[in-house]
Amino acid sequence: MRGVHAGASSGGVATATSSAAPGGISGAMILAAGFGTRLRPLTDERPKPLVWIGDRPLLAHLVERLARAGVQRVVMNTFHRAEDFGGAALSALALPVTVLREVEILGTAGGVANAAEALGAGNVLVWNGDILVDLDVATLGATHAAAVRDKKVGATLGVAPRARGTGTVGVGAGGEVVRLRGERFGEEVAGGDFVGVQVIAPELRRRLPAQGCLVGDGYLPWLREGRALSTFAAPAAWDDVGTLGTYLHANARWLGGRGEDAFVGEGAVVEAGVSVIGSVVGAGARVRGSGVLRGCVVWPGAEVVVEGELSGAVVTAGGVTAPAGGLKATEGAPAWWRGASG
Repeated sequence: MRGVHAGASSGGVATATSSAAPGGISGAMILAAGFGTRLRPLTDERPKPLVWIGDRPLLAHLVERLARAGVQRVVMNTFHRAEDFGGAALSALALPVTVLREVEILGTAGGVANAAEALGAGNVLVWNGDILVDLDVATLGATHAAAVRDKKVGATLGVAPRARGTGTVGVGAGGEVVRLRGERFGEEVAGGDFVGVQVIAPELRRRLPAQGCLVGDGYLPWLREGRALSTFAAPAAWDDVGTLGTYLHANARWLGGRGEDAFVGEGAVVEAGVSVIGSVVGAGARVRGSGVLRGCVVWPGAEVVVEGELSGAVVTAGGVTAPAGGLKATEGAPAWWRGASG
């Protein structure tokens, strides 16, 4: 493994003897080595996988989904604020996680290649660390295994459905990828958006460069050789937690999934003069003043003073209040979201 430091949660480092998950998946990798530039100033305080979504960090939501699917071996690469992925951050996760610290960013393809030993030799699930989607991991693995047997595909991509000719991916009649990054490889019958979750077969894994991009340096060369990639239908509602607006929307969807209009964490204090609407207030936070806190996220331990109305903002433990602006009412958000977004 190139230029890494390995660590694990309190459950121990995932070892080569861990049993495979459904669909013959030998392991799962969470890609978490980016800078999180679009999500600043939040990522000045925490790396993107550790920003709060509801009552826990984004990373905890992802690992929980993997655990529910029966995945037992999880690997994650880090770079930006790598020191934050210590024992405290990992000990509360649903599974042990092996952390590979990159001394230089290797890219998505390079990150997976670098983790080859830790992941095992079979099919591997790769999940972008800023994507939150309720995707059926076990069925994705089984679908990929069947596609490898029948069509010798190199990878199966989770794709949210869209109209033909739209989205980041074109899908053929057999569910194969026929359009990717503007290049065409067959007749398109439907479009879709790649949701950043995929299963990669051993043959394609062996071709990945030591540094580079999964799509540009892995999938496109594979398709240009006349080989196949398959797709798996992902939910239409999903979140790319890449900007302040999408970060707030992910929290809104989390609230909606619980059927709640607001969440106030353990030990948090909201003064009587403040109404909390469509907002997440983390554990130990303090909300003072008088007025309405609408469509906001207040991180655990943070403090904010409301005067009149504060809407569409994130308040960090470091004292930063970041307004998102330009929020959109999208599928899966609670009814209050339209009011918060104007």
